[in-house]
Amino acid sequence: MQAEVSDKPVAVDPVALRRAFGTFVTGVTVITTRDAEGRPRGMTANSFTSVSLDPPLLLVCVGKGASSYPVFQDTDHFAVNLLHEAQTDVSNLFASKSADKFAAVSHDGVHTGAPVLTECLTWFDCTVHDRVDAGDHTILIGRVQAFGTSPSAPLGFCRGRYAQVKNPLPPGWLSSHNMIVGYLIEAEGSLLLASDGKNGWTLPSAPHRLVNGRLPIAGGDDLELLPDDTFLYSVFDAAGSDSGYLIYRARLALPRAACEIPENFRFFPLDQLPYDDIPTTEIRGMLRRYVTESAGGRFGIYMDSHDGGRVAMVSAAQPHMQHLQHSQP
Repeated sequence: MQAEVSDKPVAVDPVALRRAFGTFVTGVTVITTRDAEGRPRGMTANSFTSVSLDPPLLLVCVGKGASSYPVFQDTDHFAVNLLHEAQTDVSNLFASKSADKFAAVSHDGVHTGAPVLTECLTWFDCTVHDRVDAGDHTILIGRVQAFGTSPSAPLGFCRGRYAQVKNPLPPGWLSSHNMIVGYLIEAEGSLLLASDGKNGWTLPSAPHRLVNGRLPIAGGDDLELLPDDTFLYSVFDAAGSDSGYLIYRARLALPRAACEIPENFRFFPLDQLPYDDIPTTEIRGMLRRYVTESAGGRFGIYMDSHDGGRVAMVSAAQPHMQHLQHSQP
C-alpha cells in the first residue's frame, strides 16, 4: 500500500528552525555598498557562499527587515568583506543601528566603488549579477570584479555565537597585505620621486595607508595630500619580488615651496621623468601610462591578472573611487 504524500504546508517552529540552521558553522561577513547620495552603507551577514568560478559568482542573503535592505535592493554593485578572528567588534558594529558605522573602520574603493574594509580577512568587490526573491530575504548574486585575501584566521559563527576556527595557513599562501604601497604625488606639473640609494629613482612609499591625509617621509615634514584627489591607481606584481604593488595617485595640498622635501626626494616634470634610472620595468610602464593619461585628464585604474589585467577609467573631475566607470571585459 502506497502512502499518500500531502501537499499541505507543514507548520514549522521558526525558533527551532533558526537553532537548527545555526548548527552550520559559517564565517561572518560585512556587506557594503553606497546609497544614491554616495554614502557608505553596510550590514553584518553570515548567509554567504561561492556560486561559480566561470563566471565568478557569489551570493549573500539580505533580510528584508534590515534597515539597509532598500539600498541593497537598488544598488548595482556591492562588496563582501569576510572578517578575521580579531574583528568581533566590527561584526557587532555593523549588526547595530549605529548612525555612522564607517567612522572608525578603515575602508577604500577598489573597482566598483563599494566600500572595501581594508583590514578584513578577504574581500570581494562585485557588480550585481541577479536578484532572487526568497521569502523574507533577497538572494543577491554578485559577479566578482576584484578580490583580495590575507593569511589571518577567519571569524566563525555557530549556534548564535562567535566560534574559533583552527585554520593553519596552507603552504604557498601569501598575505595580500604584504604589499608595497607607493604614491604618484603630483604638484605643479611635476611628480615626486625618491632616490633608491643605488643611483636610481622610485616612487615614495609608506608602510600603510595614509593617516588623516598625510604621508610621512624620512628626513622631512609629513606631506599633506588632497583627500579628494587621492585614489587607487594601479595594482600589480613585479618580476622577481614576493611583494606586490599598490599605487595611489595623489596631489599635494600645499605649494611645493611650502613643503620640506629632503635631498633624497626630487620633483621631476612629467615630460622629463628619468625612465632610464628607474630599475623596475613595471613601474616604468605604469609611469608612461600615467603621463599619457595626465595629458588627457582621464585616469585608469589597472588591476593585474593572469589574463592580462583590466583597466577602469575615472575622470579627473570626479576622482573618487565611487565614480569608477566599469571597463568592458
